[in-house]
Amino acid sequence: MPEVSIGRLLDEARALGCSDLHFTVGIPPIVRQGGNLRRMSQYGDMTEVDILRVCEDMCNERQQKSIKDHIDTDFTYVSARGFRHRVNVYRQRGNTAMAIRLLRNDIPTLADLNLPPVLADFSLRPRGLVLVTGPTGSGKSTTLAAMIDHINLNKSSHIITIEDPIEYMHSHKRSMINQREVGQDVGGFALALRAALREDPDIILVGEMRDFETINAAVTAAETGHLVMSTLHTTDAASTIDRIIDVFPAHQQRQIRTQLASVLVGICTQTLCPTLDGLNRIACCEILNATDSIKAMIRDDKVHLINSAMQTGKQFGMRTLDNELAKLVKNRTISMEVALDKCINGQELKRFINMT
Repeated sequence: MPEVSIGRLLDEARALGCSDLHFTVGIPPIVRQGGNLRRMSQYGDMTEVDILRVCEDMCNERQQKSIKDHIDTDFTYVSARGFRHRVNVYRQRGNTAMAIRLLRNDIPTLADLNLPPVLADFSLRPRGLVLVTGPTGSGKSTTLAAMIDHINLNKSSHIITIEDPIEYMHSHKRSMINQREVGQDVGGFALALRAALREDPDIILVGEMRDFETINAAVTAAETGHLVMSTLHTTDAASTIDRIIDVFPAHQQRQIRTQLASVLVGICTQTLCPTLDGLNRIACCEILNATDSIKAMIRDDKVHLINSAMQTGKQFGMRTLDNELAKLVKNRTISMEVALDKCINGQELKRFINMT
């Protein structure tokens, strides 16, 4: 059995076009290729000693101490060949496990990612709140990186990013970009957001709105004239709005509806779908553009009407996830099984597919 070398494993995973590499005790290294998991059986089953040795090869002293203290540890690893990786080390059944996301060194454009053109418009707005949502591993960070790069190429702005950890390294083009990493440059998202208001930003990217404090600070920053961009783990635009409102106590929910209606620019909900050939994945996006009618629905607590408004809002760049999945099935990009697995409403999906 070949010795477990993290450099060689990462090189092999990249050569195969994989997005992730996993280590867990009792099975060989696992890669995610085209959305599917595949065992690298030539390496044999991983042991706790193997995984800890890999950790030592990748971590600094502070990170190693965190791992030894059984704390979930996130960090960025740069390989000898200069490729960047997002790493999470965690515990399961008393053993150490690792999940490694293979990142691109270049920042793809919105066109490279086949994303809707309206996202370019969202990114160049002077103020407000732009959200990219979807399940874990759906490409939210990559979409935000492409939007930030679009700003960087087209606008002179001061951009501050708050990330955990930093995934894509931006260079200064037309804009100045300062990237802050949670745990290294700042203690947390909410703390960094409050501090950012004193750092003369035009645009603030928040890696994830995880809690009440961060959501509240993000909405406040958008209200004070900044463009704020962030992510949430929600599956459609309506549930994203409900999630933000539900974070607040009942007596504040009327106020946050009014605030959210005033600052929301748009929501992109995305998922990655394996293609029919099984070798690639394609992003499928739902787009909510916060028009005056959408803002009124949020303000008046009529979020349940938003999906219908999105179906008739094509002229504003709006689209629903189920409708976009139906298009991918009809043009034979993805299978019906994949579409049913990713959709919000199976009956709606089938209706869209059967429409002439």
